[in-house]
Amino acid sequence: MKIEIDTHSHTLSSGHAYNTIREMAAAAAKKGLKGLAVTEHAVDMPGTCHIYYFQNLRVVPRQMYGIELLMGTELNILDEDGKVDLSQELLGEMDIAIASMHLPCYKGERSREMVTKAYTNVMQNPYVDIIGHPDDGRFPVDMETLVREAKNTGTLLEVNNSSLRPEGFRVNTAENCRDMLWECRKQGAMVVLGSDSHIDEDIADYVYAYRALEEVNFPQELIANTSLEKLKSCLKRRKKL
Repeated sequence: MKIEIDTHSHTLSSGHAYNTIREMAAAAAKKGLKGLAVTEHAVDMPGTCHIYYFQNLRVVPRQMYGIELLMGTELNILDEDGKVDLSQELLGEMDIAIASMHLPCYKGERSREMVTKAYTNVMQNPYVDIIGHPDDGRFPVDMETLVREAKNTGTLLEVNNSSLRPEGFRVNTAENCRDMLWECRKQGAMVVLGSDSHIDEDIADYVYAYRALEEVNFPQELIANTSLEKLKSCLKRRKKL
């Protein structure tokens, strides 16, 4: 399997990553990718960039070193209503958006029912293209419902390689990811592979993600980023136009 675009990466601007946009693009080119999504943490994440960063993304060239850049964000899901920390107007100007649960930012109740409700609501947002690392057991979710609503809304679910690292800080990720992939296979829902790289060496590193896919014999046709054009055609914002 070949992945042409890594859909989840962070640069120095996120506050806890270690490379510039150009360094990340150069690494993506060296690894043979065609595209890279740069998805900085949105404004409620401690230490991340100011809202001015996102308002000024139009100045960033969308081609570097032969790599097509999708400039976007990793939003923070804030509550059960699916509220996120950037405006709809601003999200509409971006190339891609992930929405994720993070402990410093989510203020809602972390019961299975309420977390599932938060995901279900945020997936109604026409500018939320991907749900990031829904495998984190600190935010328990009804996988059958998550996958059904992802398919119904055209939202992609992420297989996050960083989550699956044995030394990772998220909880029960391997088991939860496997359950998600079984449901996606059964229901015909699309996924993406994201490295969640915070350093250039980790771009397009999918060793643990590939292992998870192999465990459930996951069909390649349900993986959106096996080609750059396929990924772009699966983004909700592209379908909306």
